[in-house]
Amino acid sequence: MGKEKIILTGDRPTGRLHIGHYVGSLKRRVELQEAGGYNKMFVFIADAQALTDNIDNPEKVRQNVIEVALDYLACGLDPEKATIFIQSQIPELCELTFYYMDLVTVSRLQRNPTVKTEIQMRNFETSIPVGFFTYPISQAADITAFRATTVPVGEDQEPMLEQAREIVRRFNYIYGETLVEPEILLPDNAACLRLPGTDGKAKMSKSLGNCIYLSEEADEIQKKIMSMYTDPGHIRVQDPGKIEGNTVFTYLDAFCRPEHFERYLPDYPNLDELKAHYQRGGLGDVKVKRFLNAIMQEILEPIRNRRKEFSKDIPAVYEMLRKGCEVARATAADTLADVKKAMKINYFDDTELIAEQVKRFAEGKE
Repeated sequence: MGKEKIILTGDRPTGRLHIGHYVGSLKRRVELQEAGGYNKMFVFIADAQALTDNIDNPEKVRQNVIEVALDYLACGLDPEKATIFIQSQIPELCELTFYYMDLVTVSRLQRNPTVKTEIQMRNFETSIPVGFFTYPISQAADITAFRATTVPVGEDQEPMLEQAREIVRRFNYIYGETLVEPEILLPDNAACLRLPGTDGKAKMSKSLGNCIYLSEEADEIQKKIMSMYTDPGHIRVQDPGKIEGNTVFTYLDAFCRPEHFERYLPDYPNLDELKAHYQRGGLGDVKVKRFLNAIMQEILEPIRNRRKEFSKDIPAVYEMLRKGCEVARATAADTLADVKKAMKINYFDDTELIAEQVKRFAEGKE
């Protein structure tokens, strides 16, 4: 039998999920779940990781766990097909992290580009919490605990996955083949790799107020789209416009499908024609934004409605998470047992060790 194909993926519960999460990972997860090419799928809410830089605000993290769970269900993640769980409820992950720490040097962590960027973003400099600094190791524990073969993430997470692979290789080299080396699965649509905020800034973030949330009402979505950043040089309709760096067109690249033209903008056969007209001049921003709004409303309305349905029975959502945690914990415990055996710290399960010591002491070799 070949190796099982297992997916692991997750999100930090620092806020409601937005359309950047949707095109970057959520939509793909649901497609992978439905395609059935994987034996198992684990999706987790990384609350312990969120605490590494929100340690003074546990209430924020706690409240957002349920928001993320609702977003997951609303997008179509199915607890019958995917194990959805909360990171902090799996203590085995802490133990694995602790052992993996011995396999990584401080200078290697300092060189990790993702960690570097995140430290700058949060202005940590010298006051960086150790927990935050070591989160690539914790992430390696998350991945390996569930024997994940595939981790679907954006390209900004590639250094993290490389770090996890290094830990796996080093562990297996020292202790024998025990851990599974994971592969990265990048989004297949380039525009989805990193969706910019509505203001054209590089990243959607709650603090910049440039997100469109999955749970947002229709009028809010429209308001955000109509005020979106386009080409500052495209002042009059007849002016030629730029596509590069024009957020509206980046969003169209990410969300627009051929059938949307038939439905909402039949004057154009496809996106290339729309872009060409904008670049020539004679096409106003408002018309393009209205088209984008129609597409976004079509995609987000069913998600919003499903979310409202799930939110009518919150105890059932917590029960779903509790069951997911039980399944996840059993899997992580199996991996931890293998790790402890390989590291020779499974003293009470090792009958050979006990027999060996009996013999050694009987022969007076202490």
